[in-house]
Amino acid sequence: MEKSQYNATVVGKILLTPDIMTLRVDTDEPRNEFNAGQYTVIGLYGSEERSPNSIPETDPADPEKLLQRPYSIASATGQLQQFEFYISQVKSGQLTPRLFNLEPGDRIFVSKRIVGVFTLADTPENQDIVMIATGTGMAPYISFLRSYLISRPESNMAVIQGAAKQWDLGYYSELSFLENTFKNLFYIPTLTDADKTWTGHQLWIEQILEKNVLKDEAGIEIDPDKTHFFLCGNPKMVDNVSEWLAQKGYTKHTRREAGALHVEEFWS
Repeated sequence: MEKSQYNATVVGKILLTPDIMTLRVDTDEPRNEFNAGQYTVIGLYGSEERSPNSIPETDPADPEKLLQRPYSIASATGQLQQFEFYISQVKSGQLTPRLFNLEPGDRIFVSKRIVGVFTLADTPENQDIVMIATGTGMAPYISFLRSYLISRPESNMAVIQGAAKQWDLGYYSELSFLENTFKNLFYIPTLTDADKTWTGHQLWIEQILEKNVLKDEAGIEIDPDKTHFFLCGNPKMVDNVSEWLAQKGYTKHTRREAGALHVEEFWS
């Protein structure tokens, strides 16, 4: 079958765990400028092979159909022809097992549109920023940091990353390096099922907030007039933290009304 809609080539693939990877692709043509935190759509045809680590799909895909899904861009905004995505495999799903079967040189579809309102551009430059993520919700924050960290020294930035085990902390090495390099970045990983080698936090994200870890470790106040919060990841985490912040006076940022709480509507 002629895969006429494919317009990009896989140039890199790193399996962080058997079911979590970073995927880098080169598009045939450059994309328009975009803001860190935005997303695009990527896709493969249903005729593509599935990864050996998947299971039979719950809903068998049409071989002639281009399977598509939105993913946040993890690469910096200055890269308009090479894009990085942070992807977790849904073993019985249609698209992700096919993505996990890709190798460098394989072809893929990447939409020409890059959209989304989950952007740091809406944050006043003199205010602090807290980025909270679970799972592959870390992707937009990596784009934030790669794009803006150097140019915003007046903002304290904290990344709170929740996971079960240490190997689930995607970008751990890069975030640790950035924290050691930039005085205004604070990386706060926390695990709920850590082994004896882990010396960091072992708290739920809500407990991190309740115990004033942000104030103690990053000098950041939980105050909507001083600090913007970004949430991306597990919907239950997003709901729980949103409710907790609402009690502190936070309102959700939308296209129509500005607020200090920014929520990504899909789990990339």
